[in-house]
Amino acid sequence: MLTTPQSPPESASSKSGMFVTPDGRNHLVTFALVSSLFLLWGFCNGMIDVMDKHFQDRLHLTLSQSAWVQFAHYLGYFLMALPASWLAVKLGYKGGIITGLLLVAVGGFWFIPATQISAFWAFLLGVCIIAAGLTFLETIANPYTTVLGPTHLAASRINLAQSCNGIGWIFGPIAGRAFFYSTNAAGENVSANTLWIPYAAVAVVVIILAGIFVFAPVPNIQPPEAISKDNDHATSRSIWKRPHYVGAIATQFLYVAAQSGIFSFFINYLTWETPTLPSGLSHSWLNKFAAIGPSGAFRITDAGAAALASFAFMLFLLGRFIGASMLKKVSPSRMLAIYALCSAAVCVAICLKLGWLSTVALFLSYFFMSIMFPTIFALGIHGLGAKAKRASGYIVMAIIGGALIPKIMGAVGDRFGVSISFIVPAICFLAVAAYGFSWKSLVRVSESGVAS
Repeated sequence: MLTTPQSPPESASSKSGMFVTPDGRNHLVTFALVSSLFLLWGFCNGMIDVMDKHFQDRLHLTLSQSAWVQFAHYLGYFLMALPASWLAVKLGYKGGIITGLLLVAVGGFWFIPATQISAFWAFLLGVCIIAAGLTFLETIANPYTTVLGPTHLAASRINLAQSCNGIGWIFGPIAGRAFFYSTNAAGENVSANTLWIPYAAVAVVVIILAGIFVFAPVPNIQPPEAISKDNDHATSRSIWKRPHYVGAIATQFLYVAAQSGIFSFFINYLTWETPTLPSGLSHSWLNKFAAIGPSGAFRITDAGAAALASFAFMLFLLGRFIGASMLKKVSPSRMLAIYALCSAAVCVAICLKLGWLSTVALFLSYFFMSIMFPTIFALGIHGLGAKAKRASGYIVMAIIGGALIPKIMGAVGDRFGVSISFIVPAICFLAVAAYGFSWKSLVRVSESGVAS
């Protein structure tokens, strides 16, 4: 019989019981602590997108070349996803989380010598190491949020936790702008000497956080549907026979690909494609975001676009909060499909070069992307029980899409313009919508296969 991660009509008791497991224990404190991990990787990811444009300017890279930053970031996810899921099984949730935090610290401190080396490869190595540590956190924390309460609220809970990711993404570009575009009193760019500061600060914070997790309550909870004596030898075979899970891996690949491409070229779009501003505004508050360039036009600056990225992530965060609330009442698969169609539509509007309307569409894309990653994750591991830990590694591994598609978008942008390159994420979003609309049918096939 088909069951979906959808909530019945919400009541006062269901609100208070969002973090209560069938044994009657309330895991709100544990949920809050785990949610702080989402804030951490949102902050790191937010800085990555600003770093991308920074290297374009400082090292005179093309769009396709600068996409190596994203490639290094998502390569770390690809390489460590399966080891992280294996450790989650061997060490439990707590051990895996602490391992991930310590690896992030190593990557953060590496930026100190990397700044002295001042070579592109050194920075890429630091990005890859941090991403490897974040992979542990992502692989473990995502499925963990789904078991910290009633099964039917799993999608709502993971979206709520991922809202902290959105908060981190707001502050990431702010830190990136402060240290990647920093100037001295003479107006000279001194970012080459300050790029290490935010990463070293992250390293210090995660070491403290690791210490907190050592003493924090992180129970190794099994999903209600978990089989007590699971055959480990057959686990990898059985999950591949479930179409809704296999589809989630492919869908997550395409979604992260689209998201990474949009995030990567957000600053490029604002600085290159937005219409010029009236010169009469040059003495207003807009000076914080725009300046008169060599051509005499009043345009958005790189630093201004980095600041506006924080506003875009506020829309992303708003979408997460609204989505977490709506997912208590609306089918997650249907909501995913609708949001994906809206995302495809705004990407097409960007391609059409409609002036400020296209610019608004770029910001709206952040709102509509907001629920996709956690919702796809929850839909993919639905019904997997004890296999969810290991299965989550493959879904996180699908994040490698974020390393490949920005290279394609960059190549299209170099040849046809950055606006036209947004046709690539539009196609990806259509595939995400198809998964959302077909999810219930895929689960029926999965459950009939298990029953047989």
